[in-house]
Amino acid sequence: MTARRLIAWIYAALFVIVGAFSGTFFIRTYREYAQLQRMEAETRQRLTQAEERLKQQERVLERLRTDPAYVEKVIRRQMLYARPDEFLFRFEDSDDQNGRRNPGGGG
Repeated sequence: MTARRLIAWIYAALFVIVGAFSGTFFIRTYREYAQLQRMEAETRQRLTQAEERLKQQERVLERLRTDPAYVEKVIRRQMLYARPDEFLFRFEDSDDQNGRRNPGGGG
């Protein structure tokens, strides 16, 4: 073998090694990029949902600030308040100790 052929083989081997390393690095980087894109899409979706919830809560807050009838409705529903001339009836499911409903309906 001549020196030129030996040098050509060394360069070819180095080219293959560098190419394999670069290919591996590229594939790994591309997979990481694809994963980051998926994470970004999921985060954008969660952001959109959070913004929708925020808008809904802002509407409720605005109604609580400006609509006395709505405030009364919320207080009555959540705190079970009634006016002095009203009666509140609360119906609760009665279960025995095994978790089955009591067919008689009594407590």
